[in-house]
Amino acid sequence: MSIPYKVLLVDPRKCTGCRICEIACSFRKEGVFSPTKARIHVLRWEAEGLDIPMVCWQCEDAPCMAVCPVKAIYRNTKTGAILIDASLCIGCRECMAVCPFGGITISETGEMIKCDLCNGDPLCVKLCPTKALEYTKPSKYILTKKRESALKISEILKPS
Repeated sequence: MSIPYKVLLVDPRKCTGCRICEIACSFRKEGVFSPTKARIHVLRWEAEGLDIPMVCWQCEDAPCMAVCPVKAIYRNTKTGAILIDASLCIGCRECMAVCPFGGITISETGEMIKCDLCNGDPLCVKLCPTKALEYTKPSKYILTKKRESALKISEILKPS
């Protein structure tokens, strides 16, 4: 069975760390060129020589949705994006705590924010010069590989 919606796929081998995705996202969402206001963040792993774009993976069984005590997090049935209804959100940050990918952050105004796939037209994908980002339907194989990668990443990022 394949997932009926599209997701952002990240290929860290193609990412050069240019951060154009962050700039594009912050401009589209906030109207300013400020990577700190983006819904995607590029992490640099010096020891590994890698730059890895971190973004919401729109999980099939989204833990953020499951943990939200007021059901402010839901899936858009048209795009498949996991969204946060700011009018319902109480700012408890449980969603941020359970996200294995760091896909949910808090804005300067205290609002919980995350990638919403730009309503099915992600600007970061369009502007990525190396095609490290792709907006496509995932196969079960890809989802399994992403989950395995996420577990490895989370092990590396755990404090000692």
